[in-house]
Amino acid sequence: MNGPALRETLRQMIAVLQAERQALAALDLEGILGTAIDKRDLCGRIDPAFALDTDPETRGLIEAAKRLNEANRQVRNLLAANVGARLEALTGFRPLYSAHPAPARAAPLA
Repeated sequence: MNGPALRETLRQMIAVLQAERQALAALDLEGILGTAIDKRDLCGRIDPAFALDTDPETRGLIEAAKRLNEANRQVRNLLAANVGARLEALTGFRPLYSAHPAPARAAPLA
């Protein structure tokens, strides 16, 4: 992939990351899944070796995409934690796949 093609792919990635952010904010599952597919496809078009030897404009696009992706990751994690807390409050049970396991309970005395 040459420099102009890489820059265009990175611009597309930035647009997809912005759409992902909007889908996350709207809790739009279809939009979230669609942007995940788009991100996967765009990542498949980027040659990591070529991205190492780039001009300042391309490096700026790479950094912008990294920042947007990290911000979206943080939003996604906050949403997941919020949903987990709500489910726990509704059911009274900690989820099976909690990042913070419940403390061990003593066995009942017989």
